[in-house]
Amino acid sequence: MMEMEAYKLWTRTELEDADLNAELAAVAGDTEAIKDRFYRDLEFGTGGLRGVIGAGTNRMNIYTIRKATQGLADYLNEESTAPSVAISYDSRIKSDVFAREAAGVLAANGIKAYIYPQLMPTPCLSFAVRELKCDAGIMVTASHNPAKYNGYKVYGPDGCQLTIDAADRVLSLINKIDIFQGVKTLPFEKALEEGSVEYIKPEVEEKFLDHVQGESLDTEACKKAGLKVVYTPLNGTGNIPVRKILKRVGIEDIVIVPEQENPDGTFRTCPFPNPEIEEAMRLGLALCEKEKPDLLLATDPDCDRVGIAVPDKEGRYVLITGNEVGALLIEYICKQRTASGKMPKDPIAVKTIVTTELAAKIAADYGVRVIDVLTGFKFIGEQIHYLEEKGEENRYIFGFEESYGYLSGTYVRDKDAVNASMLICEMAAHYKLEGVSILDALNAIYEKYGIYIHQQQSFTCEGASGMEQMKQIMTSLRTNPPKELAGLKVTAFSDYLASKTLDLANGGETVIDLPKSDVLSFFLENGASVVLRPSGTEPKIKAYYTAIDPSRENALKFLDGLKADFTKVMGF
Repeated sequence: MMEMEAYKLWTRTELEDADLNAELAAVAGDTEAIKDRFYRDLEFGTGGLRGVIGAGTNRMNIYTIRKATQGLADYLNEESTAPSVAISYDSRIKSDVFAREAAGVLAANGIKAYIYPQLMPTPCLSFAVRELKCDAGIMVTASHNPAKYNGYKVYGPDGCQLTIDAADRVLSLINKIDIFQGVKTLPFEKALEEGSVEYIKPEVEEKFLDHVQGESLDTEACKKAGLKVVYTPLNGTGNIPVRKILKRVGIEDIVIVPEQENPDGTFRTCPFPNPEIEEAMRLGLALCEKEKPDLLLATDPDCDRVGIAVPDKEGRYVLITGNEVGALLIEYICKQRTASGKMPKDPIAVKTIVTTELAAKIAADYGVRVIDVLTGFKFIGEQIHYLEEKGEENRYIFGFEESYGYLSGTYVRDKDAVNASMLICEMAAHYKLEGVSILDALNAIYEKYGIYIHQQQSFTCEGASGMEQMKQIMTSLRTNPPKELAGLKVTAFSDYLASKTLDLANGGETVIDLPKSDVLSFFLENGASVVLRPSGTEPKIKAYYTAIDPSRENALKFLDGLKADFTKVMGF
């Protein structure tokens, strides 16, 4: 049994982390617990690594971090004669430890490492890679996952997460490395003393904020409107940079949720620190009832996503979805750029294939071309890179994904909640001066284009058998797609792994001009759809549902039927 052999090797090794020794001792004799920790290596892909913190090859620990970094170092030394890497980390348990371990491995391999001296948001890492002209970047974060998780994202020289080809090459090198004997490492303090590791200077953060502020479209609105904001960084990295940028644009009345202000990797008040989840917003919403702000902002632990709530006419605070915020922002950006004469020639917006088509409807009215890309903000960043190669990056005006990620500038290549927080507040201030609420603005969009209702559902496939279950489900639906859902015909079926869309009415076939990906889409005769994809970072399959109707009540009713029917199709 390979898992038991690996377990014995780890127990015989003098581990440097006492927590790992204690955990290995605690699971002695527990076959399932040992199997779960050792049945595989944490998979390295375009999203890097992500997993539960703990002992074993299937866990996030200093040894899996070192091994991954050694593979990255080998790759960089093949690619460049004097490579350098920028490093940042969030508030999660052991994030600072993992970041310093990565820096030590890079230094031991002759690679210069620049590391932020304190926790910083993911977009600040993307910015540092480009600003410092590094060959790669490492961000230690598990984004919005529960506290038991941590992760390790790798970025290329363009500030985007690694491409598929680059990630495959790094993985091939990682696979050749012995986790204990094959890694070069240097103590962090020694590397710092020798100069092979260097702290990133404060000027880099200030320059990042300069670029964010440069994306403002109505510089006076926030100063004039007297906007009041309740903000929660959800115990993550956003606390300082978000407050700095809001004050820069003139918002002084900022009330912080006290229990969620300071970094805390245990996330005691929000077990799922994700602004997509109402539970994470609970304390912020409670504070809103007391403070009566114009807006509630919540950023996730690595501050690349932001969620909001706004008051309705009765003063109750209503959560706005990622798709709705994206639609509001693209409408606001297009309107402001058009009014000020700042709309570029042949403007481009970018969204993912699971993100609302409402954005495309809005953009079309302003002459903005919308490009659809695969799920993952790296593909939006990639489109900015393509424009930059042609000297046309100014054509990009906005990119977003339904999972609360937004970016209006080209200074970074990942979603940026610092930028989005500023734009959302500015938009709210702009509408407040016009006597219009955020909900009024959203309803105006729905009145013009129809009501789009979007919901997401996750089907969890835990443990060693879960990965196989996910594969079986996707294979089954790929070979035998449903012909009917919620009483309506499925008119078209897209398979992004086969790169084709089938018209089920006439048998016609269309090529999908995107990289191959394990994604399936089902389109119904009334415009509704279901998109299905396995998560790249969690043991679950995600379904994205869309219903369109002039009536919200009818759309919601249909959506309930669609979810119930598709759940049966999935076998859950």
